[in-house]
Amino acid sequence: MRAAEAELVDEGVSVDELMRRAGEGAARWVWRISGGRPVTVLCGPGNNGGDGYVIARSLRHSGCDVTVVSAFDAKDGAAARARESWEGEIRGTGEGVRGEVLVDCLFGYGLSRGLSDELQSLLQGLAQTHHKLAAVDVPSGVESDSGRVLSPIPHYDLTLALGAWKQAHCLMPARSKMGRLELVDIGIGEVEGAAHVVERPRLCAPEPDAHKYTRGLLTIVAGEMPGAAMLSAKAAMRAGAGYVKLLSDHSHPDAPAGLVIDGAELADLLSDERIDAILVGPGLGRSDASRARLVAALQADCAKVLDADALHLLDKQVMDGTDASRIVVTPHEGELAKLSETFGVRADSKLDSARRLAEASGLTVLAKGADTILAAPGEPAQFFPPASSWLSTAGTGDVLAGIAASRLAHHGDPAQAAREAVFLHSEAAHLCGPAFTADDLAETVSSAYARFL
Repeated sequence: MRAAEAELVDEGVSVDELMRRAGEGAARWVWRISGGRPVTVLCGPGNNGGDGYVIARSLRHSGCDVTVVSAFDAKDGAAARARESWEGEIRGTGEGVRGEVLVDCLFGYGLSRGLSDELQSLLQGLAQTHHKLAAVDVPSGVESDSGRVLSPIPHYDLTLALGAWKQAHCLMPARSKMGRLELVDIGIGEVEGAAHVVERPRLCAPEPDAHKYTRGLLTIVAGEMPGAAMLSAKAAMRAGAGYVKLLSDHSHPDAPAGLVIDGAELADLLSDERIDAILVGPGLGRSDASRARLVAALQADCAKVLDADALHLLDKQVMDGTDASRIVVTPHEGELAKLSETFGVRADSKLDSARRLAEASGLTVLAKGADTILAAPGEPAQFFPPASSWLSTAGTGDVLAGIAASRLAHHGDPAQAAREAVFLHSEAAHLCGPAFTADDLAETVSSAYARFL
């Protein structure tokens, strides 16, 4: 963000102009949620506080009743000039201050320590006397790069990212506090090598001359608990692959029509040169027999998705001779910790673990959860818009793995398959509504797919 702002300044855009763009853009959102009712702007000493004074001035010009509270003198530069341009009173405390919306402009990105007791009391006190809370850039008390909450903070109704998304907007626990997220454009361009939020994909219908093999043959290796692999298969059949085969020696009376189930010798089945991708892990188990099934799958010459139990069995010995660049792993946080231990990765956050694991192993890592992260070797981290919290139910990870494997069988690109899977998974959850089951989710994938055509 600093580099992007510096580039604009080098091009002749003043810091004052950037502050004007940010403040006036944010003010339009505050005006919408205030409905013209009184607004309080809490300003800090730096540029985030300067944005606050511009917001206050813009709102007053629109006819809004605005109160400014600041326990600081502004620093030099644009922030001080913005403060001087505010024509109203600046209150040093929040005593007796009430309103519809509190706008938090205490501290923006770059904060590395928690708020003092005095500032925390000021912020919390004002939060209790306003109906709605809006944070400008990030809530005060949040570390913008990691998403760590450095001080106890209230829940916000709206967070306005200035110029570009910060990593905290995509990472827990901070994101859970931010409410609705909106981006205020100030003319920031892309920065090469920076992490970014993944854009919504565009999928396509099969070509007129397509057949089941041109659309991709996916093979799913079942294990000791066949229900999980069946969930993956149901999702995969609805996510674009033309042919889904379940390799299982169990009985499957609930198998959907069109799913091919084969219980022959695993090594023979996996030698089929027509296979485009293999999914192994859901319901696999962790026994010696399960490990042997994983080894057999890894030895096949095709792309792969590894999930669930496969991630606990995976190690450098099992990976020996395997092309890691063609493999997607889909760990939740516990599985990510296990993989990090296996590959000698030390990190103090989910984001760092995913990045370092990708570099150490060569794998494409889709670290799933409330803050899903995609990390691939040599690539910047990629983040996703928030998904439904109703996904926090058993079996939804098996559905995600099935979707990812189906997309991988279709086109063979690990990172692209992971991105498409996250969006299809999220859209299917949205279509399901509240309190759905993993089976409901799997059956809704084809309806979700239609939303991306």
